[in-house]
Amino acid sequence: MLVAAAQLSPAFLDRDATVERAVAAIHEAAARGARLIVFPEAFIPGYPLWVWSIPPGDTQTLRALYTELLRQAVSVPDATTERLCRAAREARILVVIGMNERNSEASSTSLFNSVLFIDAEGRLLGKRRKLVPTSGERLVHAMGDGSTFDVYDTAVGRLGGLICWENYMSLARHAMYCWGLEVLVTPTWDRGEAWLSTLRHVAREGRVYVIGCGNAMRASDVPDRLSFKSLLKPDDDGWVNTGDSAIVDPDGKFVTGPCHGAQEIIYGEIDLDKVTGPRWQLDVGGHYGRPDVFRLLVNRTRQGQLEMPSAAEPAFGAVADPSSPPVR
Repeated sequence: MLVAAAQLSPAFLDRDATVERAVAAIHEAAARGARLIVFPEAFIPGYPLWVWSIPPGDTQTLRALYTELLRQAVSVPDATTERLCRAAREARILVVIGMNERNSEASSTSLFNSVLFIDAEGRLLGKRRKLVPTSGERLVHAMGDGSTFDVYDTAVGRLGGLICWENYMSLARHAMYCWGLEVLVTPTWDRGEAWLSTLRHVAREGRVYVIGCGNAMRASDVPDRLSFKSLLKPDDDGWVNTGDSAIVDPDGKFVTGPCHGAQEIIYGEIDLDKVTGPRWQLDVGGHYGRPDVFRLLVNRTRQGQLEMPSAAEPAFGAVADPSSPPVR
């Protein structure tokens, strides 16, 4: 099966224009015969790269950027997700795409770093909210919970996602291996040799295909009206992020890539028999797991902001015994 990673730049802080770029890439990849296309981390409407250059004490600048990012963010579902689902259905291709997602179940003014999974029939399979925003990202993104942590049965195998440095969370990886993961997508802002080594290690450890999709952005992709642009430190060719997307096989070998310093869609073939065979030697979610020694507990309960108990049930715990003496 042919799969694709769209190492493209968004139309920065412009949701609708970015979605149009995504739709064009979806149709282009499908026309090439790809069964799955993966987009970068926070692709819609763009990764908030200013968190690495604006001091956290500059609240006025950060407030203004947050307001704009929130205005261009996505609720799940909304017209944006409907547009992406329609494109996936028309092209008959699986789509995995990163986005800034509003917490529409509560205040709608906090943001999650999320990844959306859409099947080839245009159905929304689910979303992943990044469990721990990394360092400066915490100025923008809230922490996800276990309720969106899952693996999906798809036409390209058991599919799951870890966002950027979630790939360094060994317990998160192990949970997915135990769920029978076969294809791991890793939308990311990271790049470089250390990151590529991580993709190869994870692929070999889990005996899975890893599709790493990075953000490839030049300084010129950031609008001139945004003052933080002057704080960016591009390389000599103008790249703020060179991308380094790659597709890695279950033996840790590159199928395609890394794609360095280009904005393009890369392609690679995957064969699920190459997932099964190597697990004869190493299956960390099976015979190599030793559950008699190590066991992992995963809390997949949704952590809601607000619950409205009925009149018949207490709001907090059990009702105290009225015969008990008061606590002082």
